[in-house]
Amino acid sequence: MSGTDDNTPTEAEKLGGSGPTTTEAPEPTTPESAGPSRSHSMLREIASGNALAGVLAVVLAVAVGSLMIALTDERVRETTSYVFARPGDFFQATWDAIWGAYTALFRGAVYNDRVDDFATQIRPLTETLKFAAPLIAAGLGVGLAFRAGMFNIGGRGQMLLAGAASGWVAANVELPTALHLPLAIVAGMVAGALWAGIAGVLKARTGAHEVIVTIMLNYVGFYLVFFMLSRQELLQAPGSGNPKSAPALETAVLPKILGERFNLHLGFLLALVAVAVVWWLLGRSTLGYRIRAVGENPSAARASGIDVGRTYVVVMLIAGALVGLAGANQVLGTVTSGVTVDLDAGIGFDAITVALLGRSRPLGILGAGLLFGAFKAGGFSMQASEGIPVDIVLVVQSLIVLFIAAPPLVRAIFRLPAKEAK
Repeated sequence: MSGTDDNTPTEAEKLGGSGPTTTEAPEPTTPESAGPSRSHSMLREIASGNALAGVLAVVLAVAVGSLMIALTDERVRETTSYVFARPGDFFQATWDAIWGAYTALFRGAVYNDRVDDFATQIRPLTETLKFAAPLIAAGLGVGLAFRAGMFNIGGRGQMLLAGAASGWVAANVELPTALHLPLAIVAGMVAGALWAGIAGVLKARTGAHEVIVTIMLNYVGFYLVFFMLSRQELLQAPGSGNPKSAPALETAVLPKILGERFNLHLGFLLALVAVAVVWWLLGRSTLGYRIRAVGENPSAARASGIDVGRTYVVVMLIAGALVGLAGANQVLGTVTSGVTVDLDAGIGFDAITVALLGRSRPLGILGAGLLFGAFKAGGFSMQASEGIPVDIVLVVQSLIVLFIAAPPLVRAIFRLPAKEAK
């Protein structure tokens, strides 16, 4: 009878030698189990930094914009011919050009101290709020998708389809104001949601990248709306030969908040409501938790039982509805004379900048929307009073995007820590 048990390891096994061993084959790695993709990692790097990086990006953009203002100023160019003989003239001319440009921007966007009437003095601020409303709503739509790890680049198409739907209801349905205006707004939000939902469904079902899909949907949406505006049986105004719809009926126009003297309308208050709703959604709801979890790591979210594909679809539907609110704001409040293919006025793409600057947080997007609204309102004042090309404002906006999209560059310039503490 043996004194050893059959399960006792042999000497070779104790020494890790040639005894027979059994190893399990590793599970095959699939794209779903490989962790967050490079695009997700890049998006988190851009959209999850602290507010300081955003502020510094604006500072850098304004600094470069100041340089361009000086270079385009005629007086500054004149003083460069004798800068070494009288450098004081050069620096004074440079200061006057930059100071004059930004004070004109302030007078056109916040407060005009060159007039005596108080209503006229604060009119620039109301214009800023008017321009900010669709930027805030569309920025929320882009930012919400960012929080889920998705790039919603289809703001233009979503706004066009939303504006077309709102414009048709506003011009062709006769109802009391209490029913007509909400119906026109809801029609725009539904159209925007359905158009964005196409990208969500394709990503969830086929894995199609939402950047490509939403960009292509911009073109499809543009030509679809153009086609409808060219057919009187669809959207074109009766008796018109131009691609434009009939104006909105009075019962579907967003009322002016401060009276007929100002252009600020109810759309700004709707944008504030949208900020509050998205803040609650992301921070206080179960759906918001799922959105944030998918945005952080879709593989981990899937492992914890979250339906990632369904979350993608829901996020794009909500994002499209928010961008659709911006389209309805344009058609029912800012440009009530009829729908055209230019109704988005670049807001669909500016919303990306607003969302990035606001770090995809509702309150941050609110602040960024107000800033860009001020740029839009004040840019025309700069051009009118100082002769500064309005394109300078567009350059500053583009530089903000550049610096926000390159956090290492901002950290290197200002000598910030290489990695922010979590």
